Amino acid sequence: MSVIILLLGASLTVGIIFLVAFCWAVKSGQFEDDYSPAHRILFDEQANDQQP
Repeated sequence: MSVIILLLGASLTVGIIFLVAFCWAVKSGQFEDDYSPAHRILFDEQANDQQP
């Protein structure tokens, strides 16, 4: 029975760590640009003038 309590505490700790990391990522602007990553593949890149 004590193992269940230990595992419950460990899982709650890991869950809280991930929640804090997610809140930090949202506040720091990691999810601000949701347009360009999905559509970047559709745009042509600029060709380089230098050729080896």
